[in-house]
Parts: sequence; C-alpha cells; structure tokens
Amino acid sequence: MGYTYIENIKKLIEIVETNEDENIKKCIDMFVETIKNKKSIYIFGASHAGILSEELYYRAGGLVLVNPIFARELMLDNSPITFTSEMERCLGYGDRLARKVGFNKDDLLILHSVSGRNPVTIEMAMYAQSVGCKIIGITNLSYSKNVSSRHPINKNMYEFCDVVLDNHGDIGDACVEIEGMKQKVSPTSTIIGALMLNTIVSEVAKKLVEEGVDNPPIFYSANIDGGDKLNRELFEKYKEEIHYKY
Repeated sequence: MGYTYIENIKKLIEIVETNEDENIKKCIDMFVETIKNKKSIYIFGASHAGILSEELYYRAGGLVLVNPIFARELMLDNSPITFTSEMERCLGYGDRLARKVGFNKDDLLILHSVSGRNPVTIEMAMYAQSVGCKIIGITNLSYSKNVSSRHPINKNMYEFCDVVLDNHGDIGDACVEIEGMKQKVSPTSTIIGALMLNTIVSEVAKKLVEEGVDNPPIFYSANIDGGDKLNRELFEKYKEEIHYKY
C-alpha cells in the first residue's frame, strides 16, 4: 500500500527541485564566496526549527565551517516545553542573541522559521542585516505571507533575507489529512529543509574542488581509521572561521 506522507514528500521534492533551483544556486554561490573570503557561516532556528542547525553541525559528510547558534531557552529539552514558545515570542531576546554571536560584515547567516512571524528570528535577521551579514532564510512563504508578524515592526523574517528558500509545505506545516480530524498530521519542514541544505553542502564541496580548493572543509567520519587526525587537520586549517569548541 502507498503511504500518504511518503507520497506527499515525493511531490514536495519535485516542487522544490523545480521551483527552488535558482535560489539553491544562489545559496551555493553565497556559501562558496563566504568560504573563499574566510568569513563565518552561522545557522539558527528556534525549537523544532533548530533541528536543521543540528543537521548541519559536526557530522560526517557535513561542512566543518557551520557554526550553530544554540539558545538554551529554545532547546527542546526545556521543561515545560511551552517555555520555548514563550521565549521565541519574547521581544528583545533575538537581538541579544545576535549581539552575543557578534556577526561581522559578509558573514553568512542561515535562519530557519516555518512561519517566520516570531520576534526571535526577526530580530536576529534585523541585527545581522544591520552589520552587513548576508542572510539565507528557510521558510514557508505561503504560510508566512498569510500570518501577521508578532513583532512591532510588522514584518516577517523572509522580508530581511537576501535569499529565501521556500519549503512549499502546507500552512501549519502538517500535511496528511485524516477523515474525522480537523488537524492535519506529520510536518514536512524538517525533511525538506534538510534536503535543501544538504543539497547545497554537496554542491558547495563540488564547486570548491572545481575551483582548486585543496581538501575542502568537509568532516570525515570519526569512526573510520584516521578520521580524527584528518578532522584535526581541517580544524587547524580553518580555525579562524570555526567558533565552536572542537
């Protein structure tokens, strides 16, 4: 039998491959330019949106240079978990987080928010933009354009981004309708966001090799012989752009 969720994901992949092609290419160029100019790459998302930060961070086959922004108050191990919703709506918190990171001109920031309406990502985008940081936003444009901002500036996250990657999901994120239920089930944003970002990482590595970059900053598996040594060499080579403790 066919599974509705799997079929829906297949359709979304086809939509993204067609409709986001140009934006993905722009992101690839932004990554390559940032790396070649020895600038820093950051990624942030609140609560479940932060799963993409974990996806890109410190894993075999991943980009060594991705610096995740993990905000303690927005992590999913909080109790009560509703505290994370309160904090992503808290005015001023995103600005303080951004200032703590200390973005510089021509750094690259990836922001993930499906609705893009909450102050934490809006303020982080605003601050990053103010210092000349480039911003890639991952969101659901049809969703974000149909909900009001929760920030007094009355704009949503995507309006501050240089490039927007649309996950083309349903409004509300969940995609499977079940007879007898008002609420759909099974969200799509994580799998589609990870798909787009890992596509970008693979193409960035390919382009760096084509442009003559020796040993691009891609993590080796720590569970292969010699993996730890190879990763230490990468860390030493790119230590100025890495801001997490290795």
